[in-house]
Amino acid sequence: MNLRSSWLAVTGQTREDTRLTQLGVTTLANPVQVRSGILPGSYDGQYRLAGFWTFGSAPMTATVSEGRAVIQGEISQGAYPVTLPNSETVTFAPGNAQYNRIDLIVLKIYDSLYDVDPQNERYEAKLEVIQGTADPNPQPPAAGPRCLALYEVLVPAGVSAGNGGIPWDSALKDLRTPVVGLGGILPLEGPAQPGAYPGQFQDTGNKQPLQRWNGGAWVSYPEEIGGIIPNSASSTPASYTGQYRDSTTGILQRYNGTAWVPAVPGPYFADSTDQGETVSGTYTSTLAGRTTNPLRVSFTAPPSKAVAVAFGCRMRARDDLYSYMALELSRGGTVVSPPEDEYGIYSASTTTTTASSVRRISNLTPGETYTLTAFFRVVPTTPAVKAFFDNTYIKVDPLP
Repeated sequence: MNLRSSWLAVTGQTREDTRLTQLGVTTLANPVQVRSGILPGSYDGQYRLAGFWTFGSAPMTATVSEGRAVIQGEISQGAYPVTLPNSETVTFAPGNAQYNRIDLIVLKIYDSLYDVDPQNERYEAKLEVIQGTADPNPQPPAAGPRCLALYEVLVPAGVSAGNGGIPWDSALKDLRTPVVGLGGILPLEGPAQPGAYPGQFQDTGNKQPLQRWNGGAWVSYPEEIGGIIPNSASSTPASYTGQYRDSTTGILQRYNGTAWVPAVPGPYFADSTDQGETVSGTYTSTLAGRTTNPLRVSFTAPPSKAVAVAFGCRMRARDDLYSYMALELSRGGTVVSPPEDEYGIYSASTTTTTASSVRRISNLTPGETYTLTAFFRVVPTTPAVKAFFDNTYIKVDPLP
């Protein structure tokens, strides 16, 4: 067997053994132990994990490719680095006559300092097959201490070298997991395992590959540092309130704890280019001759609780009469602020005059929907006269 290890044999460790297996601390499992696993890499850089890759090479024989690994013992035993510098073959026993079974290909460390077997003192690393039990519902055998499972192999009932052997295309289940030097970015293969410390990174190989362990979960790196999730990953579930994403419609969104909403709501806008008229001396939202009645706009109150409201129109009446436009603020059908002259715009002219105003509305309830409605009147009402309004608009901008 050409499998090499270091700091294992009582005598006979060569300088070549040490050079082949030299490595530093790898991916941590806790403050003392590391994960058992395989060092990543391939000859042409196309594959994340090529070490100990296995394929069927004969009816009942598989070839295990070269590679390097580390196998963690119990907490007081330390980690064993191993290297297979050349590929090796392993052979499987014929299948059971009646039932399938599952075998394991493993890297196993024999260390008689911890193995209580006075009849067989061993200090070596071995590439082995652990044979499973044939059963109607076969399960893989236990790997045992200081064992790194590489592959499960399904051995069908009745197979042997004389009848075609193991169907290798469907029989192998890859169990290999990678490890890297301490602080390195771990290429994820197989199920994700919990991180060992906040700030650890792994690469999932997906559209948003880089993830960071935050102490309780793996989160995508742009999310963890407050970056914006790209629209290519807009289906990624939110991780925290205040997270941002670029939606598929190109609108920047913020997660409010329950839903994705526009990060910068609005602006909200409504207008009418129809001319309308009124003879009412009290505020009314209906103008005769206009198809859009009433003119209103609804908006969602921002976290700042404040919005800037701009409104205006073209108006005329008579030099001795006043045309007024003002806004009513309501929420859920309840009037919060009625239209008032003090906050309105007005004109006294037979010539059409444009007037506009901007005002701040504060103390709103964030997340609630409010409605602004345009109201109009003319004063005084005697002598009887009409006030005309045209090109009316309302615009709402949330304030930061």
